[in-house]
Amino acid sequence: MPTATNIQELELIGNRSLSKVVVGGSLKNVKDYLPDENVIILTDRNVNDLYSRFFPSFPVIVIESGERFKTLATVEFIYNELLKLEADRFTFLLGIGGGVICDIAGFAASTFMRGINFGFVSTTLLSQVDASVGGKNGVNLGEYKNLIGVFNQPDFVLCDYSMFKTLAEREYISGLAEVIKYGFIHDESILALFEEQGDAIRQREKELVHELIWRSVNIKKKVVEEDEFEGGLRRILNFGHTFGHAIEKAHDLLHGEAVAYGMLVALYISEKEAGLDPEESARAKGLIISTGLIRKVNLDLSRINVIFRKDKKKSGNKIRFILIDFIGHAIEWNASNEVLEKYFSEWLDQFDL
Repeated sequence: MPTATNIQELELIGNRSLSKVVVGGSLKNVKDYLPDENVIILTDRNVNDLYSRFFPSFPVIVIESGERFKTLATVEFIYNELLKLEADRFTFLLGIGGGVICDIAGFAASTFMRGINFGFVSTTLLSQVDASVGGKNGVNLGEYKNLIGVFNQPDFVLCDYSMFKTLAEREYISGLAEVIKYGFIHDESILALFEEQGDAIRQREKELVHELIWRSVNIKKKVVEEDEFEGGLRRILNFGHTFGHAIEKAHDLLHGEAVAYGMLVALYISEKEAGLDPEESARAKGLIISTGLIRKVNLDLSRINVIFRKDKKKSGNKIRFILIDFIGHAIEWNASNEVLEKYFSEWLDQFDL
């Protein structure tokens, strides 16, 4: 296992570009990856308050923090700020922050003047294993999550886990949901690591954090390089997300917390439709719960179903839903809204922490 001081790099080869991912990279060294001039930084208010003294000396655009600001209105604000700073097609946009900043910085950069180069310093676990890597950039439209977006790879992603020291416990635990997801869909050994060293992982032991990020981004690299534009294989990364996105919106949970609920539903359906062994399903459920991902809420079935029906993964009257037939292997299953809502209702009736 790498030591906490190691820096490991990989290159994600996209259709039009090469993206470097640096696990163990540092905000303090980001200038090594930037042009000498014509750089503009985009960050949120929280990150700016905590870390602006470490930013390289370029102009900074600050937006409000939180998912509710991941909108076209915020993108318009960013465009106008870029114009005020006399940005041009040769400007480089550096996003410093978590998932919202990476999503919105990538989208703004990809559409401003038909596209400028961009890169990220990713500051949260969730962002490092999910939003910052893979080239999906987008914003929400009302209750439609990430409906407006593009596929475009950043020049680089620096995964600076030293910044986790200011990351709230709830935010850190939320990020673990996406790591566990990789275990369910591709690499069972990730789950074994949680089972053997769960306490140390929750306590942010640096070598384990590094290892989990490294394994996660390597899985995402493999999937994205085979299917960059989500025409097939990349859909497995949506395990837990179909209901998860609806639960997130309906109950104002953090992304990982909602995805954890979504994975529990998907495990239930996997038993019914994909032949997942009930003992494996119980093991997976126990791991999600023991990690601390489930915040007990009274799930509003009718509200969730209204939002769920707006899922962007629909094709005609079917939704492409991801199941696992055994731990470490995912499959795609097409089902109608009605069938999925029936299963969700059944799961909710029997769900018990």
